[in-house]
Amino acid sequence: MKADPDVLILGSGIAGLSAAITAAEQGLEVLVLTKASSFGDTNTALAQGGIVGPAPEDSAPLLAQDILSAGAGLGYQRAVEELSQKGPELVQSVLIDQCRVRFALDESGHPDLAQEGAHSVRRIHHWMDRSGQAIHDGLMARALKLPRVHMEAGKMAVDLLTSCHHSTDEQDRYRENRAIGAYVLDVESGEVEPVLAPLTVLATGGAGQVFRHSSNPAVATGDGIAMAYRAGLSIINAEYVQFHPTTLYHRDFPNFLISEAVRGEGAILVNRDGEAFMDRYHPKLKDLAPRDEVSRAIYQEMEKRGDSHVLLDATRMHVDPFKRFPAISDTCRRAGVDMSSEPIPVVPAAHYFCGGVKASLDGSTSLPGLYAIGETACTGVHGANRLASVSLLEGLYTGVRFGQEASGYREKVRQSHRYAVPDWVSPEIESDPAHIHNDLSSVQGLMWNYVGISRTRRRLQRALADLNYLNHRIDRFYREARPSRALVEMRNAALTASVIARSASTNGRSKGCHYLSS
Repeated sequence: MKADPDVLILGSGIAGLSAAITAAEQGLEVLVLTKASSFGDTNTALAQGGIVGPAPEDSAPLLAQDILSAGAGLGYQRAVEELSQKGPELVQSVLIDQCRVRFALDESGHPDLAQEGAHSVRRIHHWMDRSGQAIHDGLMARALKLPRVHMEAGKMAVDLLTSCHHSTDEQDRYRENRAIGAYVLDVESGEVEPVLAPLTVLATGGAGQVFRHSSNPAVATGDGIAMAYRAGLSIINAEYVQFHPTTLYHRDFPNFLISEAVRGEGAILVNRDGEAFMDRYHPKLKDLAPRDEVSRAIYQEMEKRGDSHVLLDATRMHVDPFKRFPAISDTCRRAGVDMSSEPIPVVPAAHYFCGGVKASLDGSTSLPGLYAIGETACTGVHGANRLASVSLLEGLYTGVRFGQEASGYREKVRQSHRYAVPDWVSPEIESDPAHIHNDLSSVQGLMWNYVGISRTRRRLQRALADLNYLNHRIDRFYREARPSRALVEMRNAALTASVIARSASTNGRSKGCHYLSS
C-alpha cells in the first residue's frame, strides 16, 4: 500500500471516488481502499434510476422543496438549500465534462430526463437502468489516470486510529484527540497493519445487510457507522432506514432492485387479484408517493391479505421496457417473467440509511482529521426519508466539497512530530464460519422482524435486549479469534443494528421511515 498518504479514503463509491479525484487534483497523495475484490462492488454501481442534475423545468427552490417534503420536514434546511443550489451543476461539470459519463439523450440530443416518486418535474439524468454503473465507470476511469490516486482492493479497515487512544507517545493522551488513520486488514492474508494519514475519510456506504431482505450488495454491513461509533462520534437519525418498495420476489435473485423509474414510466402496483391499491393509501400521488409510504402500503396490503408479495404491472408503461430498462427486463426474463406481458412479483427491502455519522457537507465531523461522506454520513439532507436519486447527488457533492478543501485541511492538521502506533496483535485461534453465519443471521432476523417497515414499541424493546446480548457475545468471540472479513463485518453489522434499534426505541413519534403502528 502507498506509504504515508495525505488522504486515506475507505470506500470506492461515488463519494469516495469523487473525493479522491478532487483531492488529487489539489496536489495531495490519496490512498483509496475497498474490502471487496473489485472496486465496482458498491451501491453506486448498482444504482438504476439515475442522479438529479440540471433540468430546464427545475429550480433550486423547487428541488429543495421536494427534498424537504419527502424528508417529512426533518431535513436540515441549510444543507438542502446548498445541495439544491450547487449540486446539480456538478453533474455537468464533473460527471459529464470531466469524467465523460454518458447519460441518455432524447431524439433532439437533449438529456432524456426521468421522473421518480415525489419529484415535481423530470430532473433525473440516467443511462437506461444502468445509471450507477455508467457513473462508477466514468469516475474509475478518471481516478486511474491520476498518478496521485493509489487504489487497493481486498483491504478492509478494522478500526479507526486516534491519537489519544493509539499513539505510543503518552503525552498525546493530553492533547486534542484526532483521527490518524486506521488498522487495515489484508482480506487474503489475514494480516493487519496500521495505515497512518492526516486525513481519514469514511465513504463505506450504508447498512442494508443488517436486515434479512435488502437491495444492497453484501459489502453494506455498516462498517463506517460501527467504526465511528466505537471512536465516540455521534450517529444521528439512525432510526430512519428507507425500505425500497420493489425488489424482485424470487429465491435466485434476492437483492435485485426494480427501479422506481419503472413506476415513473407508468407501471402500477396491484395485489395478487390484479387490483390496484395505492389509491387507497395515497389518493393524490398513488404509485409515485414517497418510498416510505409506498413500502408501508405494500406491507399492509400483504399483511391484510396474508400474501408473500405483491405485483408490479409494467405492461401499462408508455415506453419499451426492453429499451428503457434492459437490465431489469433481462433479469426478469431469467427469472421467468416477461415484464412486457405479465406483472413482476415484488416485495420491499432495506435500501438506504438516512442516518449516519453527523457531518457537514464538506465531510467534517466532530473528530479532527476524520471526515464522513456519502451514505455513511448524515448531513441532514435526507431528513426522515430520502428523495429518489438525491443520494448519488449528495455523494458527488460531499466528495467534491471535501476534495476542494482537502489541501487546507491537510495544512491545518500538520503535527510537529510523527505518530507511532502499536502493531496489531492477532489471536492464534481461527474464527468459526458457522458462528459467524449464525450470529449474522440472528441479527438480520431480529432487525427484519422487530425493526422493519412497521414497528411497535414492544418489538423495539425486544430487539434491543436481544441485540445487546448478541453484541456482548460477538465482541468476546471477536477478541478471541483471528480477524477475517466475515468476522469484522459481523461485528460491525451487530453494532450498527444496535445503534439503529436504540435510536428507534427512544423515538416515540412516527415520522418518515420510522413508522410506529403501536
